[in-house]
Amino acid sequence: MRVEKSLVKVEHLTHRYAAGATPAVADVSFDIRQGETFGLVGESGCGKTTTGRMLVRLLGITSGRVYFDGQDISAIRTRLEMLAFRRQAQIIFQDPYASLDPRKKVIDIIAEGIDVHHLAENRRERNEQVACLMESVGLRPDYANRFPHEFSGGQRQRIGIARALATQPRFIVCDEPISALDVSIQAQVVNLLKDEQHKRGLTYLFIAHDLSMVKYVSDRIGVMYRGRIVEMGDAQEVYAHPQHPYTQSLLSSIPRPDPDTERNRSRIPYEKREIAQDATMIQVSPGHYLLCDPHGRPA
Repeated sequence: MRVEKSLVKVEHLTHRYAAGATPAVADVSFDIRQGETFGLVGESGCGKTTTGRMLVRLLGITSGRVYFDGQDISAIRTRLEMLAFRRQAQIIFQDPYASLDPRKKVIDIIAEGIDVHHLAENRRERNEQVACLMESVGLRPDYANRFPHEFSGGQRQRIGIARALATQPRFIVCDEPISALDVSIQAQVVNLLKDEQHKRGLTYLFIAHDLSMVKYVSDRIGVMYRGRIVEMGDAQEVYAHPQHPYTQSLLSSIPRPDPDTERNRSRIPYEKREIAQDATMIQVSPGHYLLCDPHGRPA
């Protein structure tokens, strides 16, 4: 049974890439419960990746707070505090080609976190840890001395997953980890992530634009539009009873595997619009939240 304690809590998070610029993320608040997967969905450029990177402090926080297990990580200033946090919070990047150093062997890529955090007593123990990690993500340990260019995209993403697991983290940001992979490989990688979550008690922020995959992976989801979360709740509830017009439009665009159903599927258009600055989240049903204007209409 999943513990309901919040491991990650985000309060009014905002990020601007330049002073005076329109915020890429604006006044975002949510929590991620220990052991669950929180899915973040939306179109390209809506602020999903920016949010994920702020949660592991790869990007600065313009305003707002991020709490990890009660600690305000937005207030971390010292190197030692940041190292302690980074051991517990890792990220799997979207591009399995660009996120691995082409000059390093796989053994050294995976062991980087082990080395930085001194998690092995000696080189033998380090290499044994890497071998175990490679086996756990479905790679042969005798591939450890190869370079990234010798692997397929799916294998490279498995290397990235092993690297994230190496520090024995509690929280992982999965930043569109399957979007660059062939469809035939995507399910394998997602099932691997779910298996590791079950074995290790991990908590995930799963960022994606594939809505059907997010429904399969996530316990709860947040729908982002123009830097704001416009709808949030239990995954089954949001998919069955979407309240925001943008969510309804996104769900109507999911392809159906049946040709007849696909042919007759009616898509709901969404007219892009600005979100009122004074829009606030209201609860429309237990655990289901909607961003509304001061008149109670979807913002």
